[in-house]
Amino acid sequence: MGKRVSAENQNEAAMQLVNSLIAIEGVTGEVLSRASGTQTRNIAHLQCEPSSWRKVAETMKYDHEVDHCSMITGIHWPDSSDKNWEVIYHFLRTGVKDPAITEDGSSIIPNITEPKKLSGKEVPLEIQVNIAIPETRTPSVSSVQDIWVGADWNEKETWDLVGIDFDGHRGMRRVLNPHETPPGYHPLQKQHKLRYHGFEEMYDDAQGFSRKSPDSGRVK
Repeated sequence: MGKRVSAENQNEAAMQLVNSLIAIEGVTGEVLSRASGTQTRNIAHLQCEPSSWRKVAETMKYDHEVDHCSMITGIHWPDSSDKNWEVIYHFLRTGVKDPAITEDGSSIIPNITEPKKLSGKEVPLEIQVNIAIPETRTPSVSSVQDIWVGADWNEKETWDLVGIDFDGHRGMRRVLNPHETPPGYHPLQKQHKLRYHGFEEMYDDAQGFSRKSPDSGRVK
């Protein structure tokens, strides 16, 4: 069986990160336990105001060695009383380090670390950051494209589909919708009232892709 970091060490590492970040104004957080298959993982879960997001991101990267932005989700909440838009970032601290390079240019493959001996910033960790945005016609948060390369495409997708902008992003463009899509049109904004086919119509057997739904010829 594979070796794992102990739940106690993982929880302690998550608490260290959360306690550091909630010291920043506009940030709250907690450590949550989430089940995935047969495993239960401790996740650092943070709520951050848009004005504090950039400082939180820099602290995560440079003080806590959070090294990978794995996913960004944008949500439009037109009927919510406390938020109108939301950006949810998912991060990983993988703990993977570049191997040392010798004078002749070859790399030294490090020994496999004993998971039980990991502590603090060495412990792999999953982090979720929720950023609620008040009602506005121009939702935006600061880009972290320059901090995590993984944020580049994810921020493009979120803007393209939901219309939440990322201030400071270089090279923002359509990536899923056609390039000639009219400005201001983002299909996952709720006012467009797009209709979706139920999965049972399209994927209820191995040949589901070959079927056509009853309204396949209509504009959606």
